Amino acid sequence: MIVQNTKKHIKVNDRVEIITGGDKGRVGKVIRVNRRSGRVVVEKTNMIKRHTKPSAANQQGGIIDKEAPVAISNLMLICPRCTKTSRVRYKILDDGSKVRTCRKCGKSVEPQA
Repeated sequence: MIVQNTKKHIKVNDRVEIITGGDKGRVGKVIRVNRRSGRVVVEKTNMIKRHTKPSAANQQGGIIDKEAPVAISNLMLICPRCTKTSRVRYKILDDGSKVRTCRKCGKSVEPQA
């Protein structure tokens, strides 16, 4: 399924909380974001079992636990400053750069460089 108007409020290495589904309440770090399908892979959440054949990469084969993608709408960003789940507000700085900010505390949620 291809979603045309995808939300861009979550990026790689953000801490997020799953707000719906079987893993509701779980917190993890974003590993991969697919904007085209509107799905995100969060570490150690939405685990599935993958049955694999022996191959050059995996000599033994067997059953492997791996993370499955979650819809981006089912996630909420955790603010690194106030450590609360919050929506994201976009703010344009004086130098013209666009920054994501927390709606609750008003501070930037971008990682410090």
